[in-house]
Amino acid sequence: MQAEKPDYVVLAAAKVGGIHANNEYPAEFIYQNMMMEANVIHEAWSAGVNNLLFLGSSCIYPKFANQPMAESELLTGVLEPTNEPYAVAKIAGIKLCESYNRQYGTDYRSVMPTNLYGPGDNYHGMNSHVVPAMIKRFHEAKLSGAKSVDVWGTGNVKREFLHVDDMASACVFVMQLDKDVYLENTEPMLSHINVGTGEDVTIAELAQTIKDVVGFEGELVFDASKPEGAPRKLLDVSRLYDMGWEAEMQLRQGLEDAFGWFVRLKKD
Repeated sequence: MQAEKPDYVVLAAAKVGGIHANNEYPAEFIYQNMMMEANVIHEAWSAGVNNLLFLGSSCIYPKFANQPMAESELLTGVLEPTNEPYAVAKIAGIKLCESYNRQYGTDYRSVMPTNLYGPGDNYHGMNSHVVPAMIKRFHEAKLSGAKSVDVWGTGNVKREFLHVDDMASACVFVMQLDKDVYLENTEPMLSHINVGTGEDVTIAELAQTIKDVVGFEGELVFDASKPEGAPRKLLDVSRLYDMGWEAEMQLRQGLEDAFGWFVRLKKD
């Protein structure tokens, strides 16, 4: 930071994963994420960087938050136990940005994306998020001629998904907002902005769509004994939409893009 003197810092680095990874590595999830954000934010300030964008997660909201989840739902209830360490770390990141703004007059902003997917995703067999996990499993089942694929949970919980290209667009939009506009639409201690599509689907609907995109013709078997997290996590994106940004990528189109990248990756 001291050597490069950047004009802007985008803090997107994080230790991330799905339900399994969050359950298995809670210490790593809270420690590594808190260390990353604390070091980057503090060193940015030390180097005189005035503009920073911190990427959080919709996991920051309580398990039973009002739906859709407005920014004001933050810290109003108990977090989802399976990802509490990660959520606490991301909440700390928001509060770091707000605290440096309040004390030092910096312009550090936070965006809270919903579930992201797309090219460049992590396709690890156990530690990936739901979309890449399903793409990988369904593709391998198709190649092996398997008659069925297991899906964690009942399939009834609902999730919202945002393509990474839309997320990148939103980040640039928020970073380029005039400071007066940003301050008019946020509060000093409630300054984060949700980023999503404003629409969600059940995990069963997601699985069926990915099944169709991949071309797997077998059966979906839902395993209700496996954890599935909060019943619903739909973001209220009206704050960002009112400022002039909206998501463009439809879910099926985005999943086709993600699957195409995965197939090219496997060929390479």
